[in-house]
Amino acid sequence: MQWLSERDRDFAALRRAGRAAIVMPSMFALGDEVIANPILATFAAFGSFAMLLLADFSGPLRERLQAQAALALTGLVLVTLGTLASEAVWLAVVSMAIVGFAVIFAGVVSSVLASATTSLLLAFILPVTLAGGIASLPDRLAGWAMAGAAAFVAVAVLWPTPRRDGLRAAATTVCRTLATQLRADVTYMLGGRDESLARDHDHAVELAGEALATMHSAFLATPYRPASLSTSGRTIVRLVDELNWLGATMSQSVLPPRVKGMDHPALAVKVAAATALEAGADVLDTHAGACGELHEAAGDLDRALADAASGATASVGVDGAGELASGEVINALDPSFRAQVIGVEVSSIVRNIDLAAAAERRSWLDRVLGREPTGLIGQLSVARRRAISHLDRNSVWLHNSVRGAAGLALAVLVATETGVQHSFWVVLGTLSVLRSNALNTGQNVLRGILGTIAGFIVAGGLVELIGTDTTLLWFLLPLAILLAGVAPAAISFAAGQAAFTLTLVFLYNIIQPAGWRVGLLRVEDIALGCAVSLLVGLLFWPRGAGAALRRALADAYRESAAYLAGAVDFGTRRCDARAEALEAPAEEAVRAGAAARRLDDAFRSFLAERGAKPLSLPEVTTLLSGAGGLQLAAAAVLDLWQHEDGDAQGDRTGARRELLRTSEVVSGWYDDLAASLLSRDDPRAPLDRDEAADGRLVDAVRADLRSDGGEATATAVRMIWTGDHLDGARRAQQLVIEPARHAAHA
Repeated sequence: MQWLSERDRDFAALRRAGRAAIVMPSMFALGDEVIANPILATFAAFGSFAMLLLADFSGPLRERLQAQAALALTGLVLVTLGTLASEAVWLAVVSMAIVGFAVIFAGVVSSVLASATTSLLLAFILPVTLAGGIASLPDRLAGWAMAGAAAFVAVAVLWPTPRRDGLRAAATTVCRTLATQLRADVTYMLGGRDESLARDHDHAVELAGEALATMHSAFLATPYRPASLSTSGRTIVRLVDELNWLGATMSQSVLPPRVKGMDHPALAVKVAAATALEAGADVLDTHAGACGELHEAAGDLDRALADAASGATASVGVDGAGELASGEVINALDPSFRAQVIGVEVSSIVRNIDLAAAAERRSWLDRVLGREPTGLIGQLSVARRRAISHLDRNSVWLHNSVRGAAGLALAVLVATETGVQHSFWVVLGTLSVLRSNALNTGQNVLRGILGTIAGFIVAGGLVELIGTDTTLLWFLLPLAILLAGVAPAAISFAAGQAAFTLTLVFLYNIIQPAGWRVGLLRVEDIALGCAVSLLVGLLFWPRGAGAALRRALADAYRESAAYLAGAVDFGTRRCDARAEALEAPAEEAVRAGAAARRLDDAFRSFLAERGAKPLSLPEVTTLLSGAGGLQLAAAAVLDLWQHEDGDAQGDRTGARRELLRTSEVVSGWYDDLAASLLSRDDPRAPLDRDEAADGRLVDAVRADLRSDGGEATATAVRMIWTGDHLDGARRAQQLVIEPARHAAHA
């Protein structure tokens, strides 16, 4: 069992295979031996196979049963459509292309749909490739309905899947460890940077880093987003992104040089942020728990942020005796700036946790009616936005959907026109081996054929020994199904194909004994289906996810840089009476978000591809983080200026000119980086810090640093903090330059 547990995490494959090994022969026996209807028996058997072995939903039992029931009902619709389309060859081919594209592409909006893709495709492939016509429809629907009912019961009572909420648990741990790190920051500073406190501080930083790495691993554990389009699921996924951003921000956090008690604004914000993270972790732990303490902590954090903003203006105040040098102004504001960014990010995290808890507290009726808690975009809007973002020529998901649809449609045409006895096997063979690049498809073709031949040899020998006595085949059938379910995960794809061949040979010899010849037909049909897959793999985007990942990275950097430039332009116009008013860059934000979603799915496809990777995982992850950091900087600049009090009485043309010049230079560098990823040229060297630009910016807001009360105005602080956000984007260039060079030549 230890050997199996190392290869089959949580015994997920064994659980599915065990259920199928019980239900599939039972449904087949009921249809064939009791009801004596071969058509009904066939659909009951393969329906059980599809709904138990090819789909495995996660989440609470109630949600899994709902998904299972929806899968069965959707299967009935697809069985009907497939049966009607099977009447004419051209209709079967066209409908296979349409249904194949729709089912595969629909997975982009939800991991629930993505994890059921093969099951849904099988529900259409089986009827569209089996002759029978509309007269056979009642028997087909009855068989599929029997399988759906049996699968529903099996999921509920046969070795129920434990609630797998690893992502939520990992996010909870990250909240607690980041809170500990924030408190360690404060203790270290208040203790005068004592050496013993430094060790505790470093240990807290190490634990937080380990927790973030664990959460990141859980997030990437599946090639699909590890959450559904349910309200709570979407907020948890967003929470993971925000916690990663917060961890990166805290790693660059600047501690104030000297403190006198808790009077420094940065320390008060960090304490309030730590309290809010701890309260959020408590809510995540309880599932649908009360949020009273979370709301109280969020209010304290808002007040700390407000106090920090006013405290920051005091920290750079001047009096009649002199004024701070430009470098001193930047340094004086830096700790407060970092704490302010941390506080804003924690506030967003707290809101997401609150929304997740509110969604989980909804009544059954509210869930059925789809009523969302206040403040969250609706499910249909999310689905529409995600789908539209992938209707792009560079979308890996679009490529896979077109490739899959073309392969399945061509397989139906070839199987029908060649007159093979089991055309269903041809199409299923195409579905089994088709991958996102030609190399992986070719490798799977070889594995699939070798596995099928091995299964044919074993099955042929067994049926020759057994002869026409089907009693022993009934005993061997569950064992073959069990092996077919476990072998792909525990052994190899080829072993899975061999076990599936055993299953088919036993099944069809029970229906009508034909000995080893059934296995030979299986080999011929699989070879034909594999040939179709190889042809389609060579014709449609043969280079796969590696090339698509490079394009997606280029799009993400280009759109994120445009978003940042638009946010800076918006902010600088808000406070300058001489500048024309500008709307917030909503369109740039939408494009950047769409590019990020395409990048996320390209990355997952890249991970799912077998074989050596041209880029190491840390390098790719760094490039992804760089693009996300640009979007975060843009959102932070927008948040900074959207709360501007509207004071645009002064002439701040000089400050605006400096910020726009810096924004143009920084954004231009990232545009060049995107171009180099596509042209495969070396990217430009990272920008050096322009100390003179810092001085010019401070000189431009010098009037705002000389208020009558001896304090800097909030507008001056916002301008300097905008410059800090741009400088953060500049510093990030040092992190991404080496991975970008490798990516350009990979």
